[in-house]
Amino acid sequence: MKRRQIFGFLGIAIAGLLLAIGLPLVPPSPVIAESNTNILVSAAASLKDAMEEIKPLYQQSKSNININYNFGASGALQQQIEQGAPADIFISAAKKQVDALEQKGLLLPGSRTNLANNSLVLIVAQDVVGISSFSNLISSRIKKIAIGEPRSVPAGQYGEEVLKNLKLYDQLKSKFVFANNVRQVLAAVESGNAQAGIVYATDAKTSKKVKVVVTANEKLHSPIVYPVAVIKGSKNISAAKQFVQFLSGSQAKTVLRKYGFIVR
Repeated sequence: MKRRQIFGFLGIAIAGLLLAIGLPLVPPSPVIAESNTNILVSAAASLKDAMEEIKPLYQQSKSNININYNFGASGALQQQIEQGAPADIFISAAKKQVDALEQKGLLLPGSRTNLANNSLVLIVAQDVVGISSFSNLISSRIKKIAIGEPRSVPAGQYGEEVLKNLKLYDQLKSKFVFANNVRQVLAAVESGNAQAGIVYATDAKTSKKVKVVVTANEKLHSPIVYPVAVIKGSKNISAAKQFVQFLSGSQAKTVLRKYGFIVR
């Protein structure tokens, strides 16, 4: 018998044996990798450093989830969401902006929670001396005071409340240099474009060019709270909910504490 015929008979025999014991004749289909999901988080500018550090921690276990950030003033981010800009999660530096979205039915019901708290401080450049309280801002040595735009920047809103409660606002308003977010306030003091500024304690902690002269009494302003919620119009509800849950876990809380946030 020719060699080709022998191999032919062997092939038929092996095929019959495989069928007899229930094994497939064709190779299995390759495993299809889980597709990547993109999550866009619109977050208050004061959270930038902490959130950037949290991202790789989350992706260690969720490598298929791409976390992208859109940092800015909470009021500006609120307006973007109201106008239909894409976002899966919103983290504000105040309740006001999240309340507004909730009232308009733009948040996923039951997804809202409080992420952290913060405190408000008065900062000056490292070489500025003689300033130890908010009342010292009246001094002629202080020409410009950087503050967030109160209508859109929560830190500015809190700062305005403090100065009004201390009966200093009217005396100081001519010195105000308004910024679009709290990080711009910090930058103004760092660069010398303002001799003083009102920021969160967490912002002051990121800079070696400024020093904190006083922390505002929490009774002088509304509670500084960071609410987080999933946007109802998100196309990735499940993934967004998972990330919000991670933010409430021990790993994320450790990072937030590292940057000076108050976590319950």
